[in-house]
Amino acid sequence: MEFDLSWILLGVPIVFALGWFASRLDLRQLRIENRQAPKAYFKGLNYLLNEQQDQAIDAFIEAVQRDPDTSELHFALGNLFRRRGEYERAVRVHEHLLSRADLGKSDRERAQHALAQDFLKAGLIDRAEDALRKLAGTRYQPQAWLTLLSLHERSRDWTQAADVARSLQQAGEGDFAARLAHYQCELAATALAKKNDPAGARRLLEDALQATPDAARPRIQLAGLLAAQDDLRGAFEQLTLVERHAPQATPLVASELMRIGQATGQLARAAELLRRSYAATPSIDVADAIVQADLAAGMPAAQAREGYVRHMAQEPSLIAATRWLGHEPFAREGAHPVVQRSLEHAARPLARYRCAACGFEAQGYFWQCPGCQAWESFPPKRIEEL
Repeated sequence: MEFDLSWILLGVPIVFALGWFASRLDLRQLRIENRQAPKAYFKGLNYLLNEQQDQAIDAFIEAVQRDPDTSELHFALGNLFRRRGEYERAVRVHEHLLSRADLGKSDRERAQHALAQDFLKAGLIDRAEDALRKLAGTRYQPQAWLTLLSLHERSRDWTQAADVARSLQQAGEGDFAARLAHYQCELAATALAKKNDPAGARRLLEDALQATPDAARPRIQLAGLLAAQDDLRGAFEQLTLVERHAPQATPLVASELMRIGQATGQLARAAELLRRSYAATPSIDVADAIVQADLAAGMPAAQAREGYVRHMAQEPSLIAATRWLGHEPFAREGAHPVVQRSLEHAARPLARYRCAACGFEAQGYFWQCPGCQAWESFPPKRIEEL
């Protein structure tokens, strides 16, 4: 049987034509899909700019369905879900990204970070901590560790917080020595209140002082511990060192310094220290302690209370005026209690402390603001003096 070459000559052009036609169909379909995907994406972006988040989510879902391999669209969709409070859907989007084997290292780290943010916003603290720890060794590590530090502080897990703070310091992310001293003080307070372990508390405070000798809180807390154990002389020595190492905190200990100085027979030394502090930085608390020290030393009340007048001459003070008028005779009988009560009512808000970071006000002094959680954000001055 002879082979007819004419069929080959006829078939080659036909096969070529079919192949060309098929390729044109594929290119056409690809162009259509490429036009549709950006169109859906830009439509979603336009909705976002117009703050129409529901429509933006629908547009992004449409774009993701057409091109499920586009990670940027997944990130945009996940962030939108989180902003709307739909944390479960945001978690699903980011977990889907992490499950993809073809996801690059950079996008995988980004998805892990986004997942940690989802858990944080949802209040799933344990899962958030686990997600944050998985960011170790990534470009998100410093931010993740700072977030972990904040979480441990809010849960009052001071041991874990100290570990994270040391890691941050070793990584060169800042100086956390002062914050570590606060953690030691918190652990010491816990050792006293919950474990009844004054020896352990003292070791913690002494370690904090050794690491940060200029920190005020460990010294003040140690003085309180010694006073509670009837070691008044030791407590007095610690309080005198506050004026040397942390002079800005002297107003916080002025009245206690005067009281313990009187109890230990060192009232004159306490008064001298208070006057030196007041000369450097006038303060109503230090002025009041000086007046009380003068009264305790036997000075006539009228002469001792002139300390309030001298303070008002330097700095106008309703608090000082109220305390001075408290023992001044009035010409009109019966007027004194009414005036005194009114002055005390007006002065009370001025005697508070105020956080410099968030403005939270409190009658007592806080080392960590209850409002914004910032450390040492309360100046050791009354609102009237700020």
